[in-house]
Amino acid sequence: MPYETETLETLTVLGEETDFNGVLRFQHSLEIDGKFKGTIESTGFLLVEEGAEIVANINVGTLVVRGLIKGDVIAGERLEILDGGEIIGDIRCTNLVMLGGSSYRGRCEMLANPIGIDVFSMSKEMLKRTISRVE
Repeated sequence: MPYETETLETLTVLGEETDFNGVLRFQHSLEIDGKFKGTIESTGFLLVEEGAEIVANINVGTLVVRGLIKGDVIAGERLEILDGGEIIGDIRCTNLVMLGGSSYRGRCEMLANPIGIDVFSMSKEMLKRTISRVE
């Protein structure tokens, strides 16, 4: 079942007029309504709203997408691509939800054993051994 994003309290919002470049790190929750280019890293929740344009590699706990993401995505807990959401790039996640009207182009790797996997501290070789590829 998709997240009820209307009921979630987002601690930080980058509004529609925002055009941000760089490395973005946060702990709890972030909503992006504008444009972002660079890298996003967090163990928390990221909401990419309708109209947002992201060109970045993203590594977060939970990601909900209603806008456009161009780049590779890792969602350690859950990835949802909602109606109107689009990802162009490879994804790795433990749980994937795609609703009608969403779009995805790339490869998908599902984490085989999400319990006990810390994608932020695990070596690349160890992470490769814990995933199974779905194409």
